[in-house]
Amino acid sequence: MRNFRLFLVLSFFCFSVACSPRDFLTRRLAADLIAASETFKATQQFSLRSGIISNKDYLSPEYLVLRRHGWITGANVACGNVAPPPCWDVALTPIGIETFRDLVPSDATASQYFSLPVARRQLLAVTDISKNGNVADVDFQWKWVPVNEVGAALYTGGVPYNSTVGFRHYDDGWRLLEGSAPKSNQSLDDALKNAEPTQ
Repeated sequence: MRNFRLFLVLSFFCFSVACSPRDFLTRRLAADLIAASETFKATQQFSLRSGIISNKDYLSPEYLVLRRHGWITGANVACGNVAPPPCWDVALTPIGIETFRDLVPSDATASQYFSLPVARRQLLAVTDISKNGNVADVDFQWKWVPVNEVGAALYTGGVPYNSTVGFRHYDDGWRLLEGSAPKSNQSLDDALKNAEPTQ
């Protein structure tokens, strides 16, 4: 009896060493791998341009939000090299300067064009896993979460997006496809670019 128990313990130990938790693609593993990916964790950047801009840029939804909050102002000016007319000379208001001061990199303060982080992705759920041998497509939902006051103005409502990403099983377990990949089994970068808002 003692030998049989020893055999069971050794068998269990060998089995647990041979199979890692990454050998089974569960929703939890898929969610952990997606959320830990550098591509998924990358923040959404907003590029603000002051000075002379085209009417198309001035009437964009982002600039309309900034104007509604009183952060920028624009005066109608001659276009010069910028098209299409009419053109606007955009500047930060005193409230805008106060709002953007801590968000703008110190080396960009003299520039008329700067980029700042406004939102990050939040994984809501893995909704489906479709496996075929050593490859799988994982459907998941995510949304943008503001990281500052500007992000809160630009990303209101928290609209959820649907994406599909490819996974591949290797000798050390399942891995998320990164970089460029075909449509089936697409990479996380492609999945986030092709995301569609939920209905």
